[in-house]
Amino acid sequence: MFQLKWVWKNLEGCRKRYVLALISTVLLSVLVLGNSIITASIMDTVFTPLLETGHVTEADIHHLWVLVGVLIGFTLFRTTLAYCSVLTYETCSQKLVYRLRKHIYHNMQEQDQAFFSQNRTGDLMTRLTGDIDMVRFMVAWIIRQLIDCSVLFLTTSVCFLLTDWVFALSMLAVTPIIFLLTKIFAKRVHPLYVELRERLSQLNTAAQENISGNRVVKAFAQEDYEIRQFDEKNRAYKEANSKASLMWLKFSPYIDGLSQSLAIAVLLVGGAFLIMGRISIGTFTLFNSLCWTLTNPMRMLGMHINDLQRFFASASKVIELYYTKSTITSRADAKEVTSRINGEIEFQNVNLTLRGTPVLKNINLHIAPGETVAIMGPTGAGKTSLVNLLPRFSDVNSGTLFLDGTPVKMYQLHDLRSAIGIATQDVFLFSDTVDGNIAYGDTSLSEEEVKRYAKMADVDFAEKLPEGFDTVIGERGTGLSGGQKQRIALARALAVRPSVLILDDTTSAVDLETEKYIQDQLANLDFPCTKIIVAQRISTTKRADKIVILDKGEITAIGTHEELSQQPGYYREVFLLQNGMEEEAV
Repeated sequence: MFQLKWVWKNLEGCRKRYVLALISTVLLSVLVLGNSIITASIMDTVFTPLLETGHVTEADIHHLWVLVGVLIGFTLFRTTLAYCSVLTYETCSQKLVYRLRKHIYHNMQEQDQAFFSQNRTGDLMTRLTGDIDMVRFMVAWIIRQLIDCSVLFLTTSVCFLLTDWVFALSMLAVTPIIFLLTKIFAKRVHPLYVELRERLSQLNTAAQENISGNRVVKAFAQEDYEIRQFDEKNRAYKEANSKASLMWLKFSPYIDGLSQSLAIAVLLVGGAFLIMGRISIGTFTLFNSLCWTLTNPMRMLGMHINDLQRFFASASKVIELYYTKSTITSRADAKEVTSRINGEIEFQNVNLTLRGTPVLKNINLHIAPGETVAIMGPTGAGKTSLVNLLPRFSDVNSGTLFLDGTPVKMYQLHDLRSAIGIATQDVFLFSDTVDGNIAYGDTSLSEEEVKRYAKMADVDFAEKLPEGFDTVIGERGTGLSGGQKQRIALARALAVRPSVLILDDTTSAVDLETEKYIQDQLANLDFPCTKIIVAQRISTTKRADKIVILDKGEITAIGTHEELSQQPGYYREVFLLQNGMEEEAV
């Protein structure tokens, strides 16, 4: 029942209105008896005397009109109250969903990289959409129907018992069996909906990955394979859905059959009592007209329990996301940045372990403000992991990383990351204009400023696009080459005028002429900036003030291009290899 307590907690601000809606549901369920009671009164006080005397008096006609007027007024009142009740339920449920989505999305933005590496995108989307909508459905519909069924059954039972307890007991005799069947059904169907929800998540993940990776699919001509994979997930979801639905179908014939037997009981027992003179025609009419208020709740109870189990399965997933906390957060005593960061960086005995595997070991490195440092090393050496420590995408396991003499953990995350510009090889561009993507880090930039930073990154191709810088590029930069996307990403990093600029193999997809132009621009920035460049090209690293060589998570060499190119080791091997390739090409 924790899920229900959690929903109640998040209804803050709407609780009074929601309680009023719940009370109105109880009142409406009780008022359902009104129509039948008034009809029974008309039968006993108007039509029965008419049958006995054989003539109609003015008093009878007046009495009939009064009761009909009361019936019409009562129906209008109940209809109006029902409309207001449903409106209140919908208003509260929509506010709840808005609050949940807002909180969960905000919470997701604060998560670290480990969270997104452990959770599938399709699963997260399912939680933000289908699962949250199931929570809304519970608040707006399931709770209302469960209360309506329960109150309607109880009030009708009390009314019947007060009218004729023998007649009432003969009708209620089968209800314990129905409730027992419903309890057994609820116990069996819950794990089926947990499995169903997981199958849906897998289906959404498969679709999302296929759509995002459509270029790779087409490049390897794997459309048929992906279709088979999707069909497999789709079939698994269909089977889980069918299994849950068939579970209800196994129970519904028994519940429906027992419920409908009440109507037979009314005709048989009520008819016998009427012939015997035990009950009046009005009482028989009351039992007959209210029979559905017993049968319908019992028939619908299983269906509502079915929906309730779906809610429990979905709410558990939403709650898990709701309360997930990032391991990387701003400390309560974090330093507030009041002036521009100079960009002095120092690693002191830094060690990093990711998922149980040592990635960086005993890193000691000092980078002076405004210095350009290149980082090289074989694949898997830990280059990206090293630079990810600075904006705290990961936190060190031991040792200390300083920025301007202050440990990075002592900065507010927003202030720290605002001072750092990052451009990576794996570029992500938003479905926005070229202008919007470049100004993403600072939306207050003017068009002239955007073009100035675009020129620094050699985004000259933007002017040739159909609408220039106002051209909307597709998701992830669809329609642009790898080099064009990298240049936009570089312009985006430069546009925030960072104190520290991290370029992780950013120019790997551009030609040598464009790379030389970009290097010239980076060397003559109009703002102070410490630059850390992860690269594999000697042409990129040779201008650096110092070059750091990483191998298996350890620094194996530090020096300038002239120094390292003359020393045996990784840098010299790469230098000779790339020079040899160039000489052969010439």
